[in-house]
Amino acid sequence: MPNLRLALSQIDPWVGDLARNSDEVVRWTKQAVEAGAQLVAFPEMALTGYPVEDLALRHSFVEASRGALVELAGRLAADGLGEVPVVVGYLGRSEHASPRFNRPAGSPQNCAAVLYRGEVVTRFAKHHLPNYGVFDEFRWFVPGDQLPVVRVHGVDVALAICEDIWQDGGRVTAAREAEAGLLLVINGSPYERNKDDQRLELVRRRAAEAGCPLAYVNMVGGQDELVFDGDSIVVGADGEVLARSPQFEEHLLVLDLDLPAASSDHTDGLLLSDGLHLVRTELGGEVQPAPAERAGAGVAPRLSDEAEIWAALVSGTRAYVAKNGFRSVLIGLSGGIDSALVASIAVDAIGAENVYCVSMPSRYSSEHSKDDAADLAHRTGLHFRTVSIAPMFDAYLAATELTGLAEENLQSRLRGTLLMAISNQEGHIVLAPGNKSELAVGYSTLYGDSVGAFGPIKDVYKSLIFRLARWRNEEAERRGEAAPIPENTIVKPPSAELRPDQKDTDSLPDYDLLDSVLARYIEGDEGRDAIVAAGFDPAVVDRVVRLVDTAEYKRRQYPPGPKISVKNFGRDRRLPITNRWRRG
Repeated sequence: MPNLRLALSQIDPWVGDLARNSDEVVRWTKQAVEAGAQLVAFPEMALTGYPVEDLALRHSFVEASRGALVELAGRLAADGLGEVPVVVGYLGRSEHASPRFNRPAGSPQNCAAVLYRGEVVTRFAKHHLPNYGVFDEFRWFVPGDQLPVVRVHGVDVALAICEDIWQDGGRVTAAREAEAGLLLVINGSPYERNKDDQRLELVRRRAAEAGCPLAYVNMVGGQDELVFDGDSIVVGADGEVLARSPQFEEHLLVLDLDLPAASSDHTDGLLLSDGLHLVRTELGGEVQPAPAERAGAGVAPRLSDEAEIWAALVSGTRAYVAKNGFRSVLIGLSGGIDSALVASIAVDAIGAENVYCVSMPSRYSSEHSKDDAADLAHRTGLHFRTVSIAPMFDAYLAATELTGLAEENLQSRLRGTLLMAISNQEGHIVLAPGNKSELAVGYSTLYGDSVGAFGPIKDVYKSLIFRLARWRNEEAERRGEAAPIPENTIVKPPSAELRPDQKDTDSLPDYDLLDSVLARYIEGDEGRDAIVAAGFDPAVVDRVVRLVDTAEYKRRQYPPGPKISVKNFGRDRRLPITNRWRRG
């Protein structure tokens, strides 16, 4: 049985940075070749970054991607790496019109290519285009209609792109019909909680359907609100996990695979399942026996739920800051749990030396909150200062008559204005501290605590905020470090501190109850009657549903933040602002 040493390059591409991404492909290919790899694979659209969204509709960007692909093939050969086939994703275009989709020739496609000996030896486009959740690929691309199979060192390797294995049939079934010895899938699969288990089940099932081992390479890093967790996997035809990369880390997985010898004499153009045409490319190479010293990548351990979420929030924040050209962040540190968690995430993402925090007390700020903010700064080593908003607040009240909610929100807006002024002066990017529970029900102040360019905990419910704070402190203690978040910040009742003795529960149900209703209404898309039937108090449900529905305009003005749930406030959930439907 032939042996094939495969390398899966789990990297972090940057959208639009063709030069950097090309450099990364060369760098990681060199490492793979030095490890003896005979076939190297990179993630979906690794050359352009993913998703490119409406950049796909710019002819100049499509042509730049196509040109960069040809240059990359030549560069790999010039660097002595051309004898190893490299599979890389890029943005391409169709050669023919697609009447079924009413798209002309030259329409954008989500493509991949095999680079070998200085040439682009085969190209193909994604067959199944996702159009749900965060995906909108029918807007940009036309699908491909080929099953590419490359024969390398006596093994037939079928190629697919991400959604091609999330849908039944298609390239998976076609790979079996083509008698492939390996199904290699390149991916740009965003993170969601527990998706690693879902992926493993999927990959096992598709390997069984294809009748051969399946290798799945995914990207890491972040792009706007999406986070990519890697989790590249290789499984046998029997579902056995042969290797698995760590989550949220760039990683080169190199593995020796004993694979069936290519025996099929199917010819090019053969019509397979789902209207796919077989396109075979002979790359040559002698059949290789199993080496004396086999490359075994191992199976990286899985992260706990809290560790996984924390890694996603840190990765998303780090990527947003770095990829937008910033080096430092600014946070309004109130002494409350939300800003404390955001500050801790920022410290882990970019280092305490790059995190700047401001305490902005008013006449209603408690001494313990001011002390808690200072304590967190001391524990983490971040930059900290105090600027009282009391004189500004008094000046506003002297100039105009404000009472009640208007008076409360003025404090928040003064803080937002101050943060943006410091940001402009010193060049930091402002991080907003709002959580998903508050955003859901509109418990935030426009142009106040919603100020910022990025919201690290935007997709995190309040009840989970407390769990993550506990976990981060326990993790610090396990490492022998100081716990970053003061215990008093965690145990005290949440409060906006905009009026005397204010508590969040004055305006909202208990967070555990609130979050249970919100999860059903937002993630589950359950209506009012279904939630009540599940045992929840009708009065509570009616109130929560009304608050969620009337706060859509606020959420549209909130900055992006890392997606960790199956349905975030952003690309996942697109409801009209002007909306008279009130039954949930």
